[in-house]
Amino acid sequence: MTIVVAGGTGLVGSAITRAFKAQGEEVFIVNRSNVDLLDSEATGALLARLKPYIVIDAAAKVGGIGANASKPVEFLRDNLQIQSNLMHGAYSAGVEKFVFLGSSCIYPRDCPQPIKEEFLMTGPLESTNSAYAVAKIAGIEMINSYRKEHGLSWISLMPTNLYGPGDNFNLSESHVLPALIRRFVEAEACGAKNVTLWGTGSPLRDFLHVDDLANAVVMASENYDDSLHLNVGSGHDLSIKSLAEMIANEAGFKGEIKWDSTKLDGTPRKILDTSRITAMGWKPTITLEKGIASTITWFKEAVGTGEARL
Repeated sequence: MTIVVAGGTGLVGSAITRAFKAQGEEVFIVNRSNVDLLDSEATGALLARLKPYIVIDAAAKVGGIGANASKPVEFLRDNLQIQSNLMHGAYSAGVEKFVFLGSSCIYPRDCPQPIKEEFLMTGPLESTNSAYAVAKIAGIEMINSYRKEHGLSWISLMPTNLYGPGDNFNLSESHVLPALIRRFVEAEACGAKNVTLWGTGSPLRDFLHVDDLANAVVMASENYDDSLHLNVGSGHDLSIKSLAEMIANEAGFKGEIKWDSTKLDGTPRKILDTSRITAMGWKPTITLEKGIASTITWFKEAVGTGEARL
């Protein structure tokens, strides 16, 4: 039975593809080379032809604080279209299971910590990425609407901040961890005496290696069937300042780290309560230290081969 992974060549999709293939599953990767997911008719035609058993929606327009703040229309419009086209096409093709991947940014800016799934829609969103968050909230509601109206076993997972091989290291688009890896690797290579980073370094964040998320997706697709979305995270958080120091150390950077407090910090703290999914038997296995070290190694090699997204 075919499993379709939309966004299958991106950070998340490629990890999910690896995880399913490791179990001997047949995976069809959807990306820009075979269909434009903004095109409803083309998306529907592809799914009608493939008739997959499962569709994993790992396709999205994503970016860091700067990208979200400067292009909210694109983040809202494109993500609404992509997920709507995939869901409509999957329903029309008779797809039994659909896994929608959202983001921890769906929760209120000043949410109690750790964040439980029930805290959704209990307060205002973080303004710097509210457009993206609204699109993902709409995705959860769409999944539940298909469940309610058509009795489908469709589910939603909400991952925390992800990183790993295949990440986007373009400084105008990337999230904080890959951006820091690139900054410190390049600073060490050119012998820079200091690196200046955005904000104060005080926000607290939870980071999960993308291969751990992929294992969660495989497990949930086989064992979970409920309208409540599932949080997926490491269960631990640290400050951006501590993260920067960890990455600088792994990259061999010996210079000074400076902070530009005129730039946005974003949400003060964000760590997910993952008790529901861990009670199902899933838990992360890759520590942040090991994950950062392996990602730095991958990044250096990928820059040399031209594989890295810069």
